[in-house]
Amino acid sequence: MTRVGVDGNGPADGASFSTGARAAVEALLAPVDADLARRYPGEPGTRQPVHTVYVPADAFDADTVREWGRRALEAFDRHAATPAELARALGVADDELLADVHARVRAKLQREPVEDLRIDFEDGYGPRPDAEEDAAAVRAAELVAAAVAEGGAPPYLGIRTKCMEAAVRARGIRTLELFLATLLANGGLPEGLVLTLPKVTYAEQVTALVRLLEDFEGRAGLPAGRIGFEIQIETTQAILGPDGRATVARMIEAAEGRATGLHYGTFDYSAACGVSAAHQSMDHPVADHAKAVMQVAAAGTGVRLSDGSTNVVPTGSTEQVHAAWKLHHGLVRRSLARAYHQGWDMHPAHLPTRYVAVYSFYREGLAAAAARLAAYVAKAGGDVMDEPATARALSGYLLRGLDCGAVDLTEVTALTGLDRGRLNTLAGR
Repeated sequence: MTRVGVDGNGPADGASFSTGARAAVEALLAPVDADLARRYPGEPGTRQPVHTVYVPADAFDADTVREWGRRALEAFDRHAATPAELARALGVADDELLADVHARVRAKLQREPVEDLRIDFEDGYGPRPDAEEDAAAVRAAELVAAAVAEGGAPPYLGIRTKCMEAAVRARGIRTLELFLATLLANGGLPEGLVLTLPKVTYAEQVTALVRLLEDFEGRAGLPAGRIGFEIQIETTQAILGPDGRATVARMIEAAEGRATGLHYGTFDYSAACGVSAAHQSMDHPVADHAKAVMQVAAAGTGVRLSDGSTNVVPTGSTEQVHAAWKLHHGLVRRSLARAYHQGWDMHPAHLPTRYVAVYSFYREGLAAAAARLAAYVAKAGGDVMDEPATARALSGYLLRGLDCGAVDLTEVTALTGLDRGRLNTLAGR
């Protein structure tokens, strides 16, 4: 038997790949390699907030974040003062884990109640006289700049403008221009700035925003690509185009690297599909279909996903609050299990169950995820033989828990033997 040597050389009869063939393969695939690197850069390596809070521009003021935290904590203490009461509200076990989560959530509501704040100039604000919206855009930027300077801003914040449809396009562009210009005049663009483009139907509307931001950056002397934005998926045309293709993938491409997130709009999208108001929900089949398409389109691109919201508000009697909390908690847990790590919160009393659901999700899986990751690093295998892709997912899971405060670095390091830097490396950050 003739054997091929370990140096890769073929047998003497010439049954091997020629240098020319290898070079031809490299030439053939070089453009593919470049395209893959451009289109699918992987995780951006930054923190993703667990939620976005939307506040109408006319209701936003310097005390908004503190007020949301105060009201959330008041609801938590009134309707779930103890782990046992929280367990009854959610229909879950009253155990040591829930007691730990209860304490952590209370501390979170005091320390950082809002992770991402969007000042809304769209549906939550509505049509106003131009002079009034001009003033509101300037005021919003001044308040954001002051909060950032004072250290009281949430990690992420920005505005949602009106969409790019003809009837409101000029108004939305004017509001964006005033907001960005005022930020520049008051200390510059904050690191956690987020812009949201709603009701997108055509990829060209995304391109239009890209061109505006390119122009603004050039005129302001900002680095190219400094300003990114989220795309809200609220229309059926954003999921499936008239040619039968997944439009959302074209929108990500049209953003030319500026898209930071895709946000599902529960109620606009459901209504567009003909779903009656009583059945519009994050767990409706039309929502699941849209979010599955979004998920596949965004995979590997570095564009993050956010679920929508529930319009069932936790107010009224304790019984009413508990019912709304149980619904919200279940929806958030469902989203997390489907790899939607972010969602919208529309009322301060949604914050307790947002964090209870998120913290429980990460604490319940902490020991198992840490053990699997430690076994992978040690090449021990354990009961499950994990691959690099799973190690990335395990590291990402632990990092998300760390980012929101559900778990502590000391306990993760104790369980895995890994510091934050090593976790980042394994997660591809």
